[in-house]
Amino acid sequence: MKAEKGKKSLAGAIDIGISEKDRTAIAEGLSHLLADSFTLYLMTHNFHWNVTGPMFNSLHTMFMAQYTEQWNALDIIAERIRALGVQAPGSYQDYLKLTSIPAVEGKPKALEMVSLLVAAQEATARTARDLFPLVDKANDQPTADLLTQRLDIHEKTAWMLRSVLED
Repeated sequence: MKAEKGKKSLAGAIDIGISEKDRTAIAEGLSHLLADSFTLYLMTHNFHWNVTGPMFNSLHTMFMAQYTEQWNALDIIAERIRALGVQAPGSYQDYLKLTSIPAVEGKPKALEMVSLLVAAQEATARTARDLFPLVDKANDQPTADLLTQRLDIHEKTAWMLRSVLED
């Protein structure tokens, strides 16, 4: 039963001014962002643990700051999915199906790690950016705000990582 405008909704009913169809589509897009974000988090944390070489200390420290930020973002994205009334994906299998970031093969060297992280940050930014048309059409400002914040972080982090690769 749909709640009438101005009346309290029944438990479980969602009447936030975004249609169920749009909420579901936005949550699906956010699920892709969550999968990319988790994959990026895991990749960054793995590289933090396994980086070696002359740049060890600076990369180890940089990667820690990045994976910590990424970890905190996961909750924000998942909770927005839940606020839209949809279950957030939460398994490796879910994330493998939803992510646009390829798995890392082998044991990359330090600068290859940086290159892989640039690509993963940029992929995550593209996933966030692709969701804007739907979010704008649905007049979903909280999700637009979340996407804007994520884009700022991913683009800035990609720039910082690219700077390490320059001569």
